[in-house]
Amino acid sequence: MSQLSQLPKIVKYKIQLVRESEFPYTLSEVQYKNLSPRDAYELIEKTLRLSLEPKENFGILTLDIKVRAIGLHIISIGSIGSSVVSPRDVFAAAILNNAAAIILFHNHPSGDPTPSSEDIKVTRSLCDAGKIMGIQVLDHIIIGENRYESLKQSGYF
Repeated sequence: MSQLSQLPKIVKYKIQLVRESEFPYTLSEVQYKNLSPRDAYELIEKTLRLSLEPKENFGILTLDIKVRAIGLHIISIGSIGSSVVSPRDVFAAAILNNAAAIILFHNHPSGDPTPSSEDIKVTRSLCDAGKIMGIQVLDHIIIGENRYESLKQSGYF
């Protein structure tokens, strides 16, 4: 029996390549002095199109010291109604991206961006962890169908 026949079966996945020119703009072009919740929503939605995702995707928008976008990171993909978020994973991505601050984001596949009690609890927990890590959590944007909710603007933290 050859060594090749002993290898595990390979599962085929369809991978779609996207040319850089197909993105509406690059993160380096987003030079907002004070990134508003609407600016953050538009950047995230235009780049990742989370409102079309059938499962919850949780991520972070990383920002430099001048509050300019430097990266978008999907941290976890959950089910249609929830996503498990680890502070360790959130801040590992922020540290590796040399972020001074972050904006949390996730989608609600239902289309309704109203925050759940768990959304609020996770946000507050990540804000506390950010204080310890020296990385400020500026907002948490929940993306629904053609609309969003800013937990900061809504007074949840």
